Amino acid sequence: MAEVGLLPFARVALQVATQVLPPYRTRFSKHPFTQPPLLAVLCLMRYEDWTFREAEVRLREHHELRAVLQLPAVPDYTTRYRFLRPLEDDTVDRGLQETVRRLRRRRRRPISAAIDGTGLSYTSVSTFFLRRLEQHAHGTRPRRPWLKWLIVVDVQQQILLAQRARQGPGCDARALPGLLDVAARGAPLGVVLADAEFNSEAHHQHIRQRLGAKSIIPARRRGVPNGAIRHQMFRAFPKKPYRQRAKIESIFSAVKRKLSSRAPGRSLATQIRQALLCARLRASNIDASAGSVEELKRIVEQIRSAWPLVRNGRAWGLRILPRGADGLV
Repeated sequence: MAEVGLLPFARVALQVATQVLPPYRTRFSKHPFTQPPLLAVLCLMRYEDWTFREAEVRLREHHELRAVLQLPAVPDYTTRYRFLRPLEDDTVDRGLQETVRRLRRRRRRPISAAIDGTGLSYTSVSTFFLRRLEQHAHGTRPRRPWLKWLIVVDVQQQILLAQRARQGPGCDARALPGLLDVAARGAPLGVVLADAEFNSEAHHQHIRQRLGAKSIIPARRRGVPNGAIRHQMFRAFPKKPYRQRAKIESIFSAVKRKLSSRAPGRSLATQIRQALLCARLRASNIDASAGSVEELKRIVEQIRSAWPLVRNGRAWGLRILPRGADGLV
């Protein structure tokens, strides 16, 4: 992605992985590679939506990237997959908390947080293709369950504070207290925004009494609701501050368009880990061309070193002409 660039992202990913992982899992582990670079490579794979084999090819081509990741050699796809399988969710959570701490070093004010969930596909096959298969087969085909990804985000800074992944479909309301407790450890909560799926008097009381924040959750339009706080939301709902909740939908859109809309894996545990590695989000107010100059310089240097005719920019009628989308203007 051009928003941050491979090298800066890899450098930060390695620093965070070094803080949350020891060099080796056990004293009997093999020593060709340490754990932090492998975790940073997995983050790069989710950031660029690479497969295990594509990541191996890119690491072989990009020697600057290997130097930033401190890789003595290129780990093959089996090494990275075997590292991913026993990777604990607690390790990913600690990496997320370390990232939040780095992004909020000088911020102490209470934040406005939003909570919501979205679905991730287990494969890259389009739904149109699946419908066509059903039409030709004259019946529905068995499908594997999709994944539900729940997140809590800071709507001002647009960074992810807490996350959870599970098999969908299902109700997300019971996950609200645990996710907000994790988010409150990373940043003080001032306002919590949620849609009507999380409408519950117990949730309002948890947010206001335990976390000390203001809860804004619309009541379902099925008569006058029970509970003092839900009744207050039904009679005088604060529409203006609730509009900020729409930013979490923008974050979902940015993740699915720029990162990936799928969590690949044959097992549910692998799919969950792939979804949790999406935690490094991009803020929507960052210039789309940020980081593209550095990446373009690297590509031009490789072309000039391998092709002497264009070493000076233009020779024998040959020249380097970069082209890009209008988002890079």
